[in-house]
Amino acid sequence: MAAKKHIVYKNSPKNVLIGLLIGSLAGAITMLLLAPQSGEETRTQIEEKGIELRDQTTKSIKKAVAQVRSKADQITAEVQEKAGELKQISQDKLVEQLDRVSAVLDVGKTAVVAA
Repeated sequence: MAAKKHIVYKNSPKNVLIGLLIGSLAGAITMLLLAPQSGEETRTQIEEKGIELRDQTTKSIKKAVAQVRSKADQITAEVQEKAGELKQISQDKLVEQLDRVSAVLDVGKTAVVAA
């Protein structure tokens, strides 16, 4: 028996915007086709709904871009903070190792002088 494959859909901003666009467009077209009015009125409504849809989509895209920028700024700040911490740790370790080498050299000098 063949195994069933499950498709997992992610609610990414791109997928949400595409869904919003398709749903709005389908609703507007259905409304216009079922409305009892003249062709001129229908064309005017189509134009108005198109402008409204464009404005809504633009607003949604701007909001999504702002969220992405905010998250990117947050991640950048966190990475810079961690880099600073790592730099300080490595400097501390270097000083510690230099102190050890210096102590070993002092012991070696004392041993050479005593001999």
